[in-house]
Amino acid sequence: MARHHDRAPQELPACYALVHPGLETVAADEIVRDLGGEIKKTSRGVIVFRVPVIDEDLLKLRTVEDVFLLAWGTDALTYRAADLKQIRAWTAQYKRWPQLFEIHRAMRPKIKGKPTYHLVAQMQGKHVYMRADAGKAISRGLDEKIPPTFERVDEDAYLEIWLTIRGSMGICGVRLSDRSMRHRTYKSEHMPASLRPTLAAAMVRLADAHHGQIVLDPMCGAGTILAEQIAMSKAKRTGFISVWGGDIEQEAIRAAYANLQSVGPTNFTRWDATRLPIASESIDRIVSNPPFGRQLSTPEAIVPLYREMIREADRVLKPGGKAVYLVSEMEVLRDAIHPTTWQATRQMKVQVLGQPAMLGVWQKPLASGTVIESE
Repeated sequence: MARHHDRAPQELPACYALVHPGLETVAADEIVRDLGGEIKKTSRGVIVFRVPVIDEDLLKLRTVEDVFLLAWGTDALTYRAADLKQIRAWTAQYKRWPQLFEIHRAMRPKIKGKPTYHLVAQMQGKHVYMRADAGKAISRGLDEKIPPTFERVDEDAYLEIWLTIRGSMGICGVRLSDRSMRHRTYKSEHMPASLRPTLAAAMVRLADAHHGQIVLDPMCGAGTILAEQIAMSKAKRTGFISVWGGDIEQEAIRAAYANLQSVGPTNFTRWDATRLPIASESIDRIVSNPPFGRQLSTPEAIVPLYREMIREADRVLKPGGKAVYLVSEMEVLRDAIHPTTWQATRQMKVQVLGQPAMLGVWQKPLASGTVIESE
């Protein structure tokens, strides 16, 4: 793929990413550390940023859902019909559409036949106008902006221009990513309430495993966390990290095996997470998305499950090791962790399948009582 260098970095358009709400700080860290990016603005579910080079590395981000070239953005929508006139005007007045289309073209494989385009309008919040009205406004603003050789279609288009409205925030741009960025090509098998890959990637990033360490997911489900750990290790060239996983459900083992075949080597088997066949103090990182209460036979079953799960996790985790959990019943998890010496280092509120959840990081102190700093 071609790389785009302008005479000066500021001549490149800004970019933005749509992010799973709650993961903004983790995704921003990935953009800054892995791409040398500069964060310009962050709001719930959206990060606006600049990078020194716009190339295929943007599409390698793992904690974001989609990446775009920015045309315009605002945080001053009124929720009233006047917004539609503004959307149309901002779209029509933007002068650099040809540059965005050119960058998009260079980052996409060549196509056969007539190029196609599609306009996408997303909207959250109680506005007096409908999503279809916003879509018409952006369509009218794009009159004579899209090359005449392009044909408009309803899906599977070569070029996509998105308008995303969330309350008073509106943002518009050209989509560089495709569905594989958020859904991943490795994920051929799914389990009920399967973890989103971007959430799993954020958990792996928070765990921050290093060369020679062992990462464990004792309730691996379809293997998404394991796959993201392997993929991140390859991308960051962290050296060898041993990845272990297991689940009590045979169907989960089958799904994980199918998903991980194309990703890389891992060790996983069928086991009970409350009775792990693992030596004490042998694991460096635990990263897990245990069942939410509504996934169990009764909501009350989560209390003894979490208590036994954490007791066993504490046994196998090395002093100085980290544990990263995504749960909906945070108080139940905190009560289960309370008898241990673990220390909470970070907590984030997220949404999982429309349900409030918490992503938390804990560290097990050394025998002396001091906590190891991140490597």
